[in-house]
Amino acid sequence: MLILVLLGLLPCLVSSAVLDKKAGETSSDIFPPTGTTVNTAIFPNESEVGYPGITLTGVEPAAIQTAPASLYAYNTDPLSSYPLVSDHPNGSNGEDGFDITKYWGNLSPWYSVSSNFYGLNETSPNSPKGCSIIQVHLLYRHGARYPTTGSPPSTFASKISNATKQEKGFNSTGELNFLNEWKYLLGAELLTISGRLQNFALGASFRQQYGYLLNNFTESKTLPVFRTESQDRMVKTANNFAAGMFGVPEYLDQVNIEIMVETPGINNTGAPYETCLNSNVASKGSIGSTAAAAFAKNAFNETLERLQSQITGVNLTSTDIIAMLQLCSYETDALGYSAFCKLFTEEDFENYEYYFDISFYYNNGAGSPVAAAQGKGFLSEFVSRFTGGPTPKADSSVNSTLDNNPIYFPLNQSIYADATHEVIILDTLTAFNLSAIFSSGPLPINKRTENSFKASQVVPFATHLTIQVLECSNTSPSKQIRFILNDAVLPIDQSYDGCEYNKDGLCSFDNVVNVLQKRIEEIDWNHDCLGNYTASPGNDYNGRAPRN
Repeated sequence: MLILVLLGLLPCLVSSAVLDKKAGETSSDIFPPTGTTVNTAIFPNESEVGYPGITLTGVEPAAIQTAPASLYAYNTDPLSSYPLVSDHPNGSNGEDGFDITKYWGNLSPWYSVSSNFYGLNETSPNSPKGCSIIQVHLLYRHGARYPTTGSPPSTFASKISNATKQEKGFNSTGELNFLNEWKYLLGAELLTISGRLQNFALGASFRQQYGYLLNNFTESKTLPVFRTESQDRMVKTANNFAAGMFGVPEYLDQVNIEIMVETPGINNTGAPYETCLNSNVASKGSIGSTAAAAFAKNAFNETLERLQSQITGVNLTSTDIIAMLQLCSYETDALGYSAFCKLFTEEDFENYEYYFDISFYYNNGAGSPVAAAQGKGFLSEFVSRFTGGPTPKADSSVNSTLDNNPIYFPLNQSIYADATHEVIILDTLTAFNLSAIFSSGPLPINKRTENSFKASQVVPFATHLTIQVLECSNTSPSKQIRFILNDAVLPIDQSYDGCEYNKDGLCSFDNVVNVLQKRIEEIDWNHDCLGNYTASPGNDYNGRAPRN
């Protein structure tokens, strides 16, 4: 049974996302055509037609438990699973294997990250020898989407459109010749085709790896409760993940999907920025955005000069360069190909990635004053699930109306799956104090440097944090836990007192829970989200606001 729960302080309303039609478009340009519906009388469904043939279900797969570590199915090529095409960088013939999609920050398609990157050499997400995974928690992001409303691509498109209307005239030549005929064809906010595929594939792979844990639901005669938010792309994300995990149309009857209202003023752990008022304040939760813009101002000078020489009637800026790079990412994801990609060099794409690194490190990572507070809600809920109770306190973004009800917040599941946004996944990583991803320290904002934090590895489309709870015959105590980010097992001995180095990233379950309970108490939601202070980039706040 599919449960849609829209619970908050406002009446329960279901709204539909609507795309603004571009100039010259008619209703016939949008699919499905207005006023059309599927005629079930003429086209009956499967249950009415009958004749299903032989149907025999086998045992649940358990690849995460049964496959040897050397045979884990890593996703090393982001575009290999999608019908998308991307150009080589400007000035490159592609022989060096430079993959531009791995330099798109939060607009990258997710790919497997090696545990080696974080210092755990040859460690696999598969269950370590002597261990059985008894519970799994998944926190995942929606797949590829159209740009958010008012983002740089649409602003750039308006700039070009306005320039073509001026008496001075607009003309582009050489590499920019395509702009003479270019039209902005992207929508806003919704999942793209490749985005739906990413979440479907994530659900299918999750079932392939952890399907055996569904046996617990069979024994208890219950269905799992998975959660998401009410934005259209978030609902579709959960539906596509469930369809991949349970099948179509089976998922409609095999999982309860809880939809939490995402709107200003409503508590929601999947969207804490709606109540964390400092989140979008330039001197507090948005210091990363300002720092990234300052970096971009001088990072693309050569490319800006080259492209400006090929266009008249419009003055290009560093903001336009970022917009064009984003159009490379968004058009590839949404339309399958983008002519913008071939305009930029390898160095441009490296700077593009670093632009996102700065933004996310200081907006939602260790350099943010609000990140831990925004991630506190999920942290509290995860610890409640780990321990089987009590339910989390309502001293953050926790919606106590939902979490105090075992129907909507069960504490006895063997599988949990929550869909959310990339900023919240990073907030949660920061709240969990998984410091391996920030180990190189604060990012310089005036020049690109090598660092341990890469946005394309941490917050890409369909990024996912997996937490495994294990019973091991060769450890003491036997109950262990570990954290896996996009297939990279994270070391936790440097961030959790009482955890020693372990080649598989394991640590005592009880010890980790104790550390996390202390972390919950340390995070002051009221001060960090509502307090009066000033923060600045260049600092490692551990996600906490300073006490000015």
